[in-house]
Amino acid sequence: MTSYPSGHIVRLERESAGIVIELVAVIVGRDLLVTIHGGDAAHIGAVALAQPRTSLQDASKVSASTSVMCVLGHKEDLLAHRMAQLIASALNCVVSVSCGIHIDQARPEHLTQISGMVDTLVNQLIEHLQA
Repeated sequence: MTSYPSGHIVRLERESAGIVIELVAVIVGRDLLVTIHGGDAAHIGAVALAQPRTSLQDASKVSASTSVMCVLGHKEDLLAHRMAQLIASALNCVVSVSCGIHIDQARPEHLTQISGMVDTLVNQLIEHLQA
């Protein structure tokens, strides 16, 4: 990760078909706090904590070990896990990702749309912090 001062904030937003998702990242020393939220009601649905480590399959690569806590009845755990894992591996830093996206009367296509939007935001974050 390029050296940014503690407290540096990155805000990214993506809108598609009336759904708005926001990503906010805060540099904390060498670590990174990320919140991904939006839709009709932003909230905390799941939190993932990822710690980078040497890949077990290829010692020349960085992977991550990730743990998740999910609020009862929420479904953001897999998304939070995947994003924390991706960011920690790409930036080689400890990452906490809080994810809470609610869409009233969500349909299956909303889930695909949201996943794509979050992927785009996280890739933009990684590119920004590696620049």
